[in-house]
Amino acid sequence: MMMRSKGFTLVEIMIVVAIIALLAAIAIPNLLSARARANEAAAQSTLKSWATGMEVYSAGVGNGSYPPGVNVLSRANGEFPYELNGSTRGGYDFTVTYNGSGDSYSAMANSTATTDGDFDFRIITGARLQRRNYDGSSSWNDIP
Repeated sequence: MMMRSKGFTLVEIMIVVAIIALLAAIAIPNLLSARARANEAAAQSTLKSWATGMEVYSAGVGNGSYPPGVNVLSRANGEFPYELNGSTRGGYDFTVTYNGSGDSYSAMANSTATTDGDFDFRIITGARLQRRNYDGSSSWNDIP
C-alpha cells in the first residue's frame, strides 16, 4: 500500500497564484479610481467649507463685504480651522485670491496629478463651485 503525501501539488499552487493575480488586476484600478474620486470630493468639500466661512463673515462681521486679506479666516483668529492659501491636501494645491475692496473672492484647488480626466476646482463669490478638466481647458463649468 502506497502512502499518499500531504500537501499541495505544483499545479494547484500555480492555479491559486493565477487566480490571485487575476483578482488583483481587476481590483487595483478600481481602488485607484476610488481614491481619485475621494480626493476630488475632499477638495470640493474644503472649498465649500472655506466659502461658507467667507459668506458667514460677510453676513456678520463684514456687514456685506468679504474679508480684506488671507489671515482673517485663519486659525489664529479661530474663525476657520486652517489656513487654506498655499496648502496642499489630498493631491490638490490650494490658492486664495481676495479683491482688496472686499467685494469678491476666489479659491482654487489645482490637481497635482498630470493625467487627463483629473479636475481643477474653484469657488467664487456667492459660493459658486466650478470645475474644469485638467487638459488645460480654460472653460469652467458650474457644479450644482
